[in-house]
Amino acid sequence: MGRVARFTPHRAATQIASNGEKAAGWTMTGIAFLLNGTPVRVAAEAPTRTLLDFLRETRGLCGTKEGCNEGDCGACTVMVTDGGGSRALNACILFLPQLHGKAVRTVEGLSGPKGEMHPVQEAMVTHHGSQCGFCTPGFVVSMAVAQMNGRRDHDDVLAGNLCRCTGYAPIIRAAEAAAAAPIPDWMENDRSFILAQILTSDGNIPIDASGNGAGGSGGTTVPPAFRPTNSDDLADWYLAHPDATLIAGATDVGLWVTKHLRDLAPVAFLSGVTDLQQIERQGGMLHVGAAVTIAALREAVQDRLPSLAELFRRYASEQVRNAATIGGNIANGSPIGDGPPALIALGATLHLRRGDDLRSIPLESFFLDYRKQDRRPGEFVAGISFAEQAPSLRCYKISKRFDQDISAVCGCFNLTIEDGRITAARIAFGGMAGIPKRAAHVEQALIGQPWEEATITRALPAFAQDFTPLSDMRASAAYRLETAANLLRRYFHDLNGSPVSVLEVAP
Repeated sequence: MGRVARFTPHRAATQIASNGEKAAGWTMTGIAFLLNGTPVRVAAEAPTRTLLDFLRETRGLCGTKEGCNEGDCGACTVMVTDGGGSRALNACILFLPQLHGKAVRTVEGLSGPKGEMHPVQEAMVTHHGSQCGFCTPGFVVSMAVAQMNGRRDHDDVLAGNLCRCTGYAPIIRAAEAAAAAPIPDWMENDRSFILAQILTSDGNIPIDASGNGAGGSGGTTVPPAFRPTNSDDLADWYLAHPDATLIAGATDVGLWVTKHLRDLAPVAFLSGVTDLQQIERQGGMLHVGAAVTIAALREAVQDRLPSLAELFRRYASEQVRNAATIGGNIANGSPIGDGPPALIALGATLHLRRGDDLRSIPLESFFLDYRKQDRRPGEFVAGISFAEQAPSLRCYKISKRFDQDISAVCGCFNLTIEDGRITAARIAFGGMAGIPKRAAHVEQALIGQPWEEATITRALPAFAQDFTPLSDMRASAAYRLETAANLLRRYFHDLNGSPVSVLEVAP
């Protein structure tokens, strides 16, 4: 894998104007992609117009449904293919500039040129996988992506698609039936898609400000947007526009538009910054670029950090994991983000960049207060480093729903035990404070003590010294404190070989 740019910053041969902006300008024109096999060039659209709105209102492709409009229900699922393969994404929180140079398939584009049904469509009919039909297009697209990629973990694949009338049994039977069918020839075409076939620009995403594109903004002025292709250009632009919004996966930012109706201008789209999408193993460490998706990171840690991989498996849904980035999960600063507690327990180092200046800090130092981070104007998260192996790491996510739910409490434990004694401890929680936070008093109560249940019991009162949690719709303060203590007990039994997962324990 390539080296993450933040470790060896480079300076591209780009002329910089005296005002700090690229002499050629930051904004170009046109967004080009394949839509159901047909080249499409979009001009004069607001940069935060969603693919869902474009499909339904401009192209008349109403098979892609609007359900929750926040990436939860999966009714708007589309297939997006690029050099990294095909994946399912939520069209409702996917902005048009994120599609530049990619191929998009909606449910209408799954059938063949002569009306032939896709194997998934046939299986859904045969196994009666639809009733009211509203959610069906999203299910079909998710299943078609799984069939394309040879996936058989149907429960995971479909966790981001909600059905309230058919039930999942016939849908899973349809997915199983379609899994072994050959991939239709017309679906293979997107894999051989060549960007140059529809592009005439140099590859930068352009946002047309002329206001004359079909289905666009009419005669109004379209806010500027920027799509850098490397972290150097991003660093220069963000230094000149420190109040701008950086958009990677848009799984959170998308809701600022669809739910809060916010104007985000100016914006920069990071999907083209390939040097921030690399993962490197070096010297026992994993160096991860900020724009690496949760799905890609989960795959990278599957073998050596299985508990972290399992935590990522329960991170939102397949569609969200395919878009959300680890840098966004950290920079968001949410006290209930699932990534930071695990990474803090691993002793992760965060790498930040501002212009040509790089600095590295312990991840726990980044979070200062609720939604307040140690990040200077014009500075962005460039990457993160952590140990690629930690045999004693365990991550426990507690939520009302097992799949696709926000954590009430997320506890991550990483103890070092030598000769029957605890010699080091890193314990971090989400949902217990206004920031992801280490349980420092609990750690001190454990270090130097024998690895036995009595030690765990004596350390439990220290949780009240470390945390004063809030009560909200997800859990009460008392529940959170008791749950945190119980998770330490769970960790003790887990490391001693007892089954502790709700997927393993039987009555």
